[in-house]
Amino acid sequence: MRRKFLPSLLASLGLLWPQTSAVITNLAGAPWTHEKNDPPGAESVFLREDPKTGGMDLLVRFPAGHVIAPHWHSVNERIVLVEGRLSLRRDDGEKFLDPGGSVFLPAREVQRISCTSSTHCTFYIFWDGKLDTHAAR
Repeated sequence: MRRKFLPSLLASLGLLWPQTSAVITNLAGAPWTHEKNDPPGAESVFLREDPKTGGMDLLVRFPAGHVIAPHWHSVNERIVLVEGRLSLRRDDGEKFLDPGGSVFLPAREVQRISCTSSTHCTFYIFWDGKLDTHAAR
């Protein structure tokens, strides 16, 4: 809920920086939060929202073994894994993402992602437009 409310509140107060401003965040000092609708053990850091496109940047952390429910978005998504190991299951099989690896997920493609490492999975995530999430099978 806050992810939708906070950016609009900040924009109305003139506190969202333009897309050209630098945003610097280190994992050690990042302000991790757990939203009430997040799965147990999940945390995130809101980094930025583009007021024109609705595109958003976040840091996300899921506990070891967490399976993200299958879903899709109407916008493109990019993930860069920082810690842990992610599994990405698609119709053509399962692929793994290791630290430093990245994945581009096109709009409307069903995502089946899980944290397969024995430690938490931390990743940077970017959506190139206004985020909406749709459940999938």
